[in-house]
Amino acid sequence: MRVDSNHHLFDSIENITNEKSTQNVDSNLQEQSQTQNLQTQNKKLPNAHNIESKQDIESTQNIESKADIAFDRRWILALFGTALGAGILFLPIAAGRGGFWPVVIMTLIAFPMAFLSHRAFSRFTLGVRHPDSDITHAAEEYWGRRASFVLTILYFFVIYPVVLAYGVGITNTFGNFLIYQLDIKSFYIIESSGEKALLPHVRLILAFILVSAMMAIMLLKEEWVTRVCTALVYPLCFVLMGFSLYLIGFWKLDSINYVPDAKDFLIIVYLALPVIVFSFDFSPVVSTFSVSVKRRYAARGDSFVDKKASSIIFKTTLMLLIFTMFFTFSCILCLDSKDFALAREANIPILSYFANTFASDKNALSYYIFSYAAPLVAFLAIITSFFGHYFGAYEGLTGIIRKGSKMMGIDPNMRKIHIFNTIFLYITIIFASYFNPSILDFIENLSGPIIAIMLLLMPIYAIYSVAALKHYQNKLLDLFVFIVGLITVSCIIYNSYINIFG
Repeated sequence: MRVDSNHHLFDSIENITNEKSTQNVDSNLQEQSQTQNLQTQNKKLPNAHNIESKQDIESTQNIESKADIAFDRRWILALFGTALGAGILFLPIAAGRGGFWPVVIMTLIAFPMAFLSHRAFSRFTLGVRHPDSDITHAAEEYWGRRASFVLTILYFFVIYPVVLAYGVGITNTFGNFLIYQLDIKSFYIIESSGEKALLPHVRLILAFILVSAMMAIMLLKEEWVTRVCTALVYPLCFVLMGFSLYLIGFWKLDSINYVPDAKDFLIIVYLALPVIVFSFDFSPVVSTFSVSVKRRYAARGDSFVDKKASSIIFKTTLMLLIFTMFFTFSCILCLDSKDFALAREANIPILSYFANTFASDKNALSYYIFSYAAPLVAFLAIITSFFGHYFGAYEGLTGIIRKGSKMMGIDPNMRKIHIFNTIFLYITIIFASYFNPSILDFIENLSGPIIAIMLLLMPIYAIYSVAALKHYQNKLLDLFVFIVGLITVSCIIYNSYINIFG
């Protein structure tokens, strides 16, 4: 597999769109040239952060082609598919024990938190002069080589635990389907607690097959990986929305009357923050997305590039809010707090729990919906997100070894690095899938807080410490994002205290 530091997973989106629209782009460039000449005549300085007049912005908007619209749509789906992974399947478990009203507060927090943080994260990359510079180059330009190396390490440890969690999730989801829906008795044993569990050798074989299948797709050209990911988003949206609507018939509206006391209410929201951040996180591809938008729209001015990136991020976040929170509300109104505790203990997605508990009458329509539609959503959600996160982890690990080698005065052998990275990720994902660590522990105690540092804290710090980014400052909104980030990071301290002292 070849991964170039300046060409990432979703560069192919831009290539696919450009191939279909050469003539439109040529005509657009002529009009863009006229716009640039007009700016020169008006003696505007060619500053990287020059803000065009309202008339200039309107003129550039008027020359958007169908290819531009297709480009934007592909990126919305790519970002959406990356975020709509295991988080959406485990958010109801993390948030559900407190009932309906804490989730209402989480919803009010989720949208501004996700939109503002991803916009700031994108601007961190957009602020770099060179159009091909990604987040690691941005960190080096802003803070120097050593800071860039530290950021690359942090970036890797944001994504790597999530990749492991997806391996565990796909193994548990498929294994659960074999046990409860297909009831293949030779594959499982009944434990003393009465629960069914895969035989160790069956779990190992299953983990090997599933991880190998996903890795095989990763060995294809990036364009084909992108095509597969985008193609899976459509059925995922359709099935997930259909399932959420179907659950309305099982809602227990009396659960709305339950409101935890103030202390429990705040603790429930507080502990769910890392999972909320994770459920709305598409940061692994925001750097690549920002570079792609900057390349395509650079001729129209920095203001237009920022406006376009913000628009795409806004639409993606809105889609995530609708699908994620509607699904979460449907789950919470169907189940009791003890159901969420059992799902967490079994370390399975909430949809697998539905398939196990609601699919009882084989003659009813609900049996087929819960038995087959629920696992299908889980499969699609995990696979679509695995693609984007795997490439992020792969590139992060490559960056660590490459930058570390250069800092020690060693010329890195990229071929050997690529081989090592592929083998390392492949083996460790299988290893994690077999030993079945808690996915929610991954999210709450490791990935969630680190994502909060990278996504919520770092860009805000940069906006107030880097001169090139200071024009992005909005003290009220920035304070909101920064406070949410600090609270989310503090969850790991609280959870560690609870685990040690009880």
